[in-house]
Amino acid sequence: MIRALLTASALLALSLPAHADVTPFPASFHTKDIAVDGAKIHVRIGGKGPAVVLLHGFGDTGDMWAPLAADLAKDHTVVVPDLRGMGLSSIPDGGYDKKTQAGDVRAVLASLGIEHSVVIGHDIGTMVAFAYASRYPQQTDRLVVMDAPVPGIPPWNDIVRSPMLWHFDFGGPDAERLVAGRERIYLDRFWNEFAGDPKKVDEATRKHYAKLYARPGAMHAAFAQFRSIRQDAVDNEASMKTRLTMPVLAVGGEKSFGNNEAIVMRNAADNVTEVVIPGAGHWLMEEAPTQTTQAIRDFIAQ
Repeated sequence: MIRALLTASALLALSLPAHADVTPFPASFHTKDIAVDGAKIHVRIGGKGPAVVLLHGFGDTGDMWAPLAADLAKDHTVVVPDLRGMGLSSIPDGGYDKKTQAGDVRAVLASLGIEHSVVIGHDIGTMVAFAYASRYPQQTDRLVVMDAPVPGIPPWNDIVRSPMLWHFDFGGPDAERLVAGRERIYLDRFWNEFAGDPKKVDEATRKHYAKLYARPGAMHAAFAQFRSIRQDAVDNEASMKTRLTMPVLAVGGEKSFGNNEAIVMRNAADNVTEVVIPGAGHWLMEEAPTQTTQAIRDFIAQ
């Protein structure tokens, strides 16, 4: 179990001018840049009905959610932000701890007049989603966490001992100089090593995200997302004086985090449903969009 945990935790196109490279959001979606405390968040919005917010992780942007957003928009209001410093959101100097980013999400939803929502996260987005549910439990109807550990939640102390997690503390000016102009090489490491089948993260997808992560300051912000994890662990440990009581869906890829996603969440939440996506690695929306969408659909419909 711990080996699988360590492997998974080593991770951790509407938003651009039109390309034929990634699945686009439906034409009914629109975009909006929303000011929050210290940043401007780029958001895709579509559909009508109970609200669902989708939070991406590292190696992706909100663009990853297009297939799920199209499905949910049939009967939900779907809100898809780019996290601060990522995608087409602004790149501030700080605020990359997940508690602050949970505040970003709440500010986005408040600006849209949304009080309650289902919150869904993948990778770094899982950490932000967890922080949101902890900070705003009364406004979180359901929580979905996908294929990532949660800092500070057991067996976190075993996870962070792994030398595989060198990238959690990787950053600074010299690291940025090493990666500058080589963003694709750096990102390929994660796409290749953490996919059940690396071919499922196709060339068009890789080009799309490599271009976004090559924006000035984007890798600085990406490194900051990981280097804030130590503080995230402190924040989450403090928040767990009160366990989560909303229904939680814990989704893992069979060849990545697997059922360990549920093991982690049962240490923090009272009502956890476990789903493992067969054959998939970490990149669930790229590798198994149909199965992942159905699992989320089933959970929301309960």
